Formats: sequence, C-alpha cells, structure tokens
Amino acid sequence: MLSIFDQAPFEPCPAPFNLAAHVLRHAPLTPDKPALSIVSRTGAQTWSYRALEAAVRGTGTGLLQSGLKPGDIVLMRLGNTVEFPIAYLGAIAVGLIPVPTSSQLTTADTARMIAELSPAAILRDPQVDCAAHPKQITTDSLSDMRELPPCDFNLGDPNRLAYAVYTSGTSGNPRVVTHAHRAIWARQMMVKGWYNLHQNDRLLHAGAFNWTYTLGTGLMDPWTIGATALIPSPGTDLADLPELLRSHRASIFAAAPGVYRKALHQKTPLDLPDLRHGLSAGEKLSPDLHQAWIKATGTDLYEAYGMSECSTFISSSPAHPARNHTLGQPQPGRRIAIIGEDGPVPLGEEGIIAIHKSDPGLMLGYLNAPKETASKFQDDWFLTGDLGSMAADGQITYLGRNDDMMNAGGFRVSPLEVEAALSRHPGILQVGAATVEVKPGTFVIGAFYTGPKPLDQDALQAFANSHLARYKQPRIYIHLSALPLGANGKLLRRALPSYFKVSSSNDC
Repeated sequence: MLSIFDQAPFEPCPAPFNLAAHVLRHAPLTPDKPALSIVSRTGAQTWSYRALEAAVRGTGTGLLQSGLKPGDIVLMRLGNTVEFPIAYLGAIAVGLIPVPTSSQLTTADTARMIAELSPAAILRDPQVDCAAHPKQITTDSLSDMRELPPCDFNLGDPNRLAYAVYTSGTSGNPRVVTHAHRAIWARQMMVKGWYNLHQNDRLLHAGAFNWTYTLGTGLMDPWTIGATALIPSPGTDLADLPELLRSHRASIFAAAPGVYRKALHQKTPLDLPDLRHGLSAGEKLSPDLHQAWIKATGTDLYEAYGMSECSTFISSSPAHPARNHTLGQPQPGRRIAIIGEDGPVPLGEEGIIAIHKSDPGLMLGYLNAPKETASKFQDDWFLTGDLGSMAADGQITYLGRNDDMMNAGGFRVSPLEVEAALSRHPGILQVGAATVEVKPGTFVIGAFYTGPKPLDQDALQAFANSHLARYKQPRIYIHLSALPLGANGKLLRRALPSYFKVSSSNDC
C-alpha cells in the first residue's frame, strides 16, 4: 500500500465569505461573554465579544476613512498589544490585505519588505523599528478608530486574497506567503484534530500578540468557536505562567516546547486543576519533555506539525494520541502523502511529507513568484521539504528536513540569511550557521567561523544585534581553522553541530 492518508473531503467554505466576519460570528449570540482576557498576577483586562466586535469594525471604518481601499496591502509593525489582533481583523473585515510581522525585525528588514510589498500604509507602533514610508497609521490613531461606527464586512469569493505572512526559504530570502479568506474555514480541522476545543474552554497561549502561532491558535480559533482567549500581559515572566494558568482557570494551554521546559523547572508544584491538556507547536517536542510534563501535571501534551504555507495539518489529539514518537496523524479532512521521486512511496518508507493541492488551508502561493510556487508542487502534491514516513494507521514519523533550515525557539530561520549578515564582520573570513543541541531538547543557533583569530564573544553578539532580528541571532560562536566542505567545495552545514560537540567536550 502507498503512503496516502485520504479522508472524506472537508465541507467546502460557504460563499460569499469574509474571514473576520467568520471569526466574530459568535459576537451577536454571546455579546457579554469574555472573548479575551489579558491576564497577570494582579488581575485581568477583559474584552467582551460585543466590545471586540465593535473595536474591530470601528477600526475597519477608520482604515477606509484614512483613504485605504479594498485590495490595498498594509504592513503591520505593531508590538505585543491588543492593537495587533484588532487591526489585523479590522483590515481583513473591509478587504484590506494585512501582512503581520515580528516586532524584532530591524529597520533594514522592513526596508526590504516595503520595497517588495509596496504597501499602501504601515500600521505602526512608534516604538517598533520600521523604515520610512509616506503613510503610517500609528497606534494612537488605531485606538481612536475603535469608537467609530461599525464597518460593513467586505464579503466575496472565499478564494480571494485575505492576508500574507513572511517565511524564510532555503534560498535565504524571506518569502511572502499569501492566504485566502477560506484559510480560517480550514482551521476547523485543527479544532477537531488537535485542540479538542469547545465553547466553554479558556485557552491560554503563552506567546505574544504579534506571533502568528498566538494569532491563530491563541486568538482566531477560540473566537471562531465562541471560547475565551487568555493572553499574558506584556512583559510577563515565563516563570509566572503556572500561576496564571491556575488563577485564571485555563482549561487548555498552548505554547512552544521551551515554555513547557521552563515551567517544569519551577520549584513550586504544577497544581493545575482546571487544565485538560496542553498544545505544542513551533518546534519538535522531545519525548523526555513530553513525559516530564505528564508526570508533573497529570495532563497530556498534543503536538502539531505544520508550516506557514498551510499552518498545522498533522497532529496528535485526545481522540488520536501520538503512538510512540510520531507526530500523530493527518487532521480530519486532510489528504496527506509521503512522496518520493515517482510519487507516493510504500507505507513505512521515507519520503517528503506532502499535502494535496485541494486542501482549503493551503496557501494561494508566493507573492509575485509563480515559478517558485510551481516548484513546490509535484503533480497534485505540495512538498513541505520535511522528511517522514507513514504507518498503516496514518501515524507519521518526522525524520528531519531535507534542507538546512534551522529551528530555534519556534522560529524557522534560513542559515544563508545568518551567514550573509555575519560575513560582513571584518574579522570573519568564512561562516556557517546550524542548529545545535546545547542540552537535551534545547536547540539554539550556532555560528562557526574562520578568521585570523578567535573573536570576542560579546563583540560578535553586538555585531549580530545590529544586523539580525533577535530570533535570528546565534547564541554560540565557535572559531574553526577551516569549515567542513564537500567534494564540490560547498559548505557541509550538517557537519557543523559535531564541531560544537567537540568544543563542548574540550571545555569539560
């Protein structure tokens, strides 16, 4: 049998349709129910569904009054505040195309984005770095827009462009991934196949407002089914999360593996009586961490696998826990295969994890890059670039990447981008970047370089601070006499982590 997991097709998205209208569909039904609580040790700032809808639709009105029109691209340069999701939904409500970005990006990063996107406006927190643009709408203006009369939802074809996100590719250049309004409709497959989320749930996501994992799992999905989203107040120490989970009665916890690891290091017991289970994504969950969490809390963790081009589509869940060390199985309604050179491979064999082109959550494509978009497909399958194998029951084992993409702290980073920035340092002749495991289950970016002499670590870190977003910066720098090269003279990035192991053993 071939490695194809083919379930009944997912119910098609209705038309006409608007992503923001779908997210806010419960506001007229439960206007006084808490939609969002920004929680801290001293209390919570709570938004009802009525208040959330009014803020979103008022923002939509204000954006149109500012001169923007449906189809315009708006670049989001906002911080970890409630303005982020409100502006995001407000833009989509009236047919604008928001592009959310990390506040950690540098001015140079945003200059390249502005040149590529030609945005009609930038939604801007003055405290967040951004290159010059003639039309910037500040957080003060966005806040004032909330009081305006509600906009009408811009309804239309569910396959039309709704938003775009940046990701990094193996070329080293971030790519603009475009998504349709129907992407939110497809996320119902995650609700059933990963979250087991219900209307009465209180889901606490550990991430910041302006992280796409938080935006989807932590906000859009709970709101879509009428649940309550809990977000830690800006500046919350990760050590405080167990207390927030307990005091604010969270029933589901969503975080990256590193957050679970931090919680387990606390001296106080993890007494979480309201918690049903946790959700993990952003990087691979180690088996040791998984078992440690179960032992400490009595609750399970359910992992999901995905990417910017299709969010998550393989996961474990309460109904279908992962067997052994697998990722889980394709979510209900997905069509997933393991692809070799000639198409789907036999069950149990290694190949590239792929998703069928008919999936309603799959991207529209890379912005202004039809050839690059086409190159990601083999026949009717979108190739993820990750290796895996499929068992007879559909459970999929992750076998690593077939390229050199790095994943540290939940962010995917191209080594070419890191290498290009560090190669500008006058004391570096050659440089290679790779993810290294500094302790079991903990991965960081390491930079391996050659030059006349070892360089001061603090000076290297300062140089990286001025050239790379924080999540792209190496945490380890190792001087080598020569980088490992293949027969064709190309850098062997996969050999770099072994040099870190040698360096660490020599330090003992």
